[in-house]
Amino acid sequence: MIVKILNLILLLITPFLMVGLIRKTKAFWGARKGASIFQPIYDFIKLMKKDSIFSSSTTSLFKIAPMINFACIVFASLFAPMVMGQSIINIQGGLILFAYALGLSKFISLLASMETASSFEGMGSSREACFTTIIEPAFFIVIASIMALCKVYTFDSLNQVIANSGSLGILIIIFAIACLFIMLVVEGARVPVDDPATHLELTMIHEVMILDNCSQELAIISYCAAAKMFLISSLIATLILPLSLPFWASLGAFLAIMILISIIIGTIESAIARLRMSHIFEFVFVMSSLALVVASLVALKLYGV
Repeated sequence: MIVKILNLILLLITPFLMVGLIRKTKAFWGARKGASIFQPIYDFIKLMKKDSIFSSSTTSLFKIAPMINFACIVFASLFAPMVMGQSIINIQGGLILFAYALGLSKFISLLASMETASSFEGMGSSREACFTTIIEPAFFIVIASIMALCKVYTFDSLNQVIANSGSLGILIIIFAIACLFIMLVVEGARVPVDDPATHLELTMIHEVMILDNCSQELAIISYCAAAKMFLISSLIATLILPLSLPFWASLGAFLAIMILISIIIGTIESAIARLRMSHIFEFVFVMSSLALVVASLVALKLYGV
């Protein structure tokens, strides 16, 4: 019970700190001091105190979409493994519920952005939907392959790859982590797929979808984007960390991986520019290729083919 309560606390706080650490890393590489890593929390509180303004072209769906988005993220987090590889709710089929809760969150966001009657936001929605149709099957292939390998049809299988495949499991974990990291970059709207700091509407993807949001709605949407990064990062951490670690060591190692992922993202954003729009799809398709490699390695282990 203590671990499950801790997981909820981490879900509420860690996404803000990850965003703050990414910004701090970018400031470091730019030879700047940068804002505090707690600045995203201050921004969230400031936005929650502001009054909302809605376009006359929107309906009530636009107003409630951020809360539906938030509810979907919280629901998905119930099935995601975090500290000690434990989920708040651990059931067979948790993969389906996790993936489609995130999918529903994305669907509601797309509908809300198109309600604004803005051609730019419609363009961003189209791009976001295209990326999701590529990412979702690849995600299912990776996690379902690992579940088939371990014969455990919950997220607990992520902890048992090495135990069920030996040295081949190291390759499976490496390719699965690479696949999930691409998913993290896409879902989190980070460079090289998207740039959360850009103001060029023709090149924006996620940010252009939320141009009409402000105050409390913008605060919730920003948190949800960061929470997606955290949830996918927790899957990566579960693949890496062994179950044999005691509680405090597991918690420390989990947080260390969150910090490391944030620093890596910040370093990537400082080192390279966003890809040209025509090349982003090629980058996203790399996740599908890696997913097929994972499935092939699992088939090699199970059937020797």
